Amino acid sequence: MRIFRIGLMTIFAAFMLSALAMVFSPQGWWLKSLTVETLKAWLRPVLGAWLRAPRQLQTPALDRLLAQKGLRKGDEVFIRIFKRENVLELWMRPRGATRFILLKSWPICAWSGSLGPKLKEGDGQSPEGFYSVGLSSLNPNSRYHLSFNLGFPNAYDRAHGRTGSFLMVHGACVSVGCYAMTDAGIEEIYALVEAALRNGQKRVPVHIFPFRMTAENMRRHANDRWIAFWRNLKEGHDLFEKTSMPPRVRVRAGRYVFAAGKAPPSKHATSSGDTR
Repeated sequence: MRIFRIGLMTIFAAFMLSALAMVFSPQGWWLKSLTVETLKAWLRPVLGAWLRAPRQLQTPALDRLLAQKGLRKGDEVFIRIFKRENVLELWMRPRGATRFILLKSWPICAWSGSLGPKLKEGDGQSPEGFYSVGLSSLNPNSRYHLSFNLGFPNAYDRAHGRTGSFLMVHGACVSVGCYAMTDAGIEEIYALVEAALRNGQKRVPVHIFPFRMTAENMRRHANDRWIAFWRNLKEGHDLFEKTSMPPRVRVRAGRYVFAAGKAPPSKHATSSGDTR
């Protein structure tokens, strides 16, 4: 009984210290919600592996949706994120097809900063641009339930002197520079990304935009300081809209340049360029 009481007191003390550290930290004001998932995220760094042990991912609703659309776990995956709309889209390419189809959209639980790219470590900005995820980017033992690293800074970011690290898509619904999903949402997304990578897709493209790249939205933001950057992003966005294949992405002279993506000759080679 004494050991049990000591354990409870340790957990309570760890919670209070973690909560105070978060509330009074410079990043605390970026938090968009205080939920059970947020409290779990605060506790995980203190309690260690006990809370960080990954669960077996059971996704029956997702499995039914895949079957309805003629898809399987392990098919190629492509992700788009739209900041202002708080949406993460996951597209998949059925085996033998030459186009990706939209599987599902998830609401983004939290992102931080404002519209515009991430510039430097500690600025609290969630990034925008063209990134890609490999097997080494996956973290099933994340303190934020599950996560994968976007690979910031990529070649474009480095060309512009931008700094930062550990920019993720993860669970726990709390963000300081990352794109945070609910735990249920990240389980579905993570399961599909991991299956595609383990089934031979070299990298999963993740394209991040400030908003839906419509002509109306571009006009609305025509006087924004980032409009030239966003016009460059729109080139890649529009190429996917036209072909339903993620474009090949390179960086030249400080700009993103694009070529139309093609269905790979091998079963699961990636169609995205390496902008890491």
